[in-house]
Amino acid sequence: MTDVAERRDKIELVAVVLLAIATVATAWSGYQSTRWNGEQAKAAGRSNALRIESAKAAGLANSQTQVDVASFTQWVNAYSLKQTELADFYFKRFRPEFRPAVAAWIATRPLKNADAPPTPFAMPQYKLAARAQSERLEAQADVLAGRVLVNIQRASNYVLAVVLFASALFFAGMSTKLTAPKLRVAMLTIGCVLFLGTAVWIATSPVSVTV
Repeated sequence: MTDVAERRDKIELVAVVLLAIATVATAWSGYQSTRWNGEQAKAAGRSNALRIESAKAAGLANSQTQVDVASFTQWVNAYSLKQTELADFYFKRFRPEFRPAVAAWIATRPLKNADAPPTPFAMPQYKLAARAQSERLEAQADVLAGRVLVNIQRASNYVLAVVLFASALFFAGMSTKLTAPKLRVAMLTIGCVLFLGTAVWIATSPVSVTV
């Protein structure tokens, strides 16, 4: 066997190996792209569900605040008219979350203390569990929304890897069709560089696998 034939056989062997590995890598990258698209869809669904729950909690908190405002207004009117029995009636019916804020506000002696908060709603004791829950759910939704963007980028990276691996396949395949030795080597070299560069890059990407 001549040196030219041996060299051709080696080039073809490298091309065949590259074609085989690049084909597997292309399929793997396509699978990962699909997986990460699924991950971002699931994260988006959870994020939307949390935002809906957050909106419900915020609506409840707003309703509770309206109830507190209405009851406080009635209490103030009764208190200002010195209707003690009626004022006590309203005070006893303050919501449990609202009553500590009113008590703390009264302790500041707002009628005599110019520095006192204008209403109990400005007191730090006025805390609504529904409001806190809404904020907590919204924060969780924001975290998931950020994860959606990350997963979309990961899926896009794997799509790009598919394109690059397919390009490596093209150059490897073309190298087996050409007759000019230098051109065959050049095409195969380009294919190898594309494959190795993409493989090194994609090896650093996270993997999503269903067991």
